[in-house]
Amino acid sequence: MNARVETPGAFEVPGSTGAPGLRRRLAAMLYEGVLLFGVLMATSIPYAALTDQRHALQGRHGFQLFLFIVLGAYFIGFWTHGGQTLAMKTWQVQLRRADGAPVRLAQAALRYLASWLWFLPALGVVWLAGLTQGSAAFWSALLAGVLIYAGLSRLLPGRQFLHDVICGTRLVRRLPPPRPAKR
Repeated sequence: MNARVETPGAFEVPGSTGAPGLRRRLAAMLYEGVLLFGVLMATSIPYAALTDQRHALQGRHGFQLFLFIVLGAYFIGFWTHGGQTLAMKTWQVQLRRADGAPVRLAQAALRYLASWLWFLPALGVVWLAGLTQGSAAFWSALLAGVLIYAGLSRLLPGRQFLHDVICGTRLVRRLPPPRPAKR
């Protein structure tokens, strides 16, 4: 028998089934990374041409700021217009406010900034340990930090990520629209 377990702070959103599982959210995140590779490549080429950047380290901080803004525009734009990025649509995950309403611009911007908590603690440990970016230890530490952050969701209300709890947002499993009956 499969009984539905209600999570603390759960709410009903028409067309949703509550919080998506951690595997589904991580799969959507991995797929998001693949999609973002294309987005960042498509925006980096014109940036490099306009700024006459011929070497990766030339103007590195300006380029990093540009990529930060591109990522922010991507996420904030999708989250405020339907609550789903392309990867979230594929994996049937939607971002909503804690009360179930659509996310507002300021809340989406705050969530984008807070979502860097996925990486900042691990990057701090890597920096303190003096690990270089090309080493296996660097990538292992970064992966361990991301997995620990993801695992924390099991301890938080509604099994949401820390940045969602901070921002008053939540991820819900979005049901696909019903297909029309065949005649």
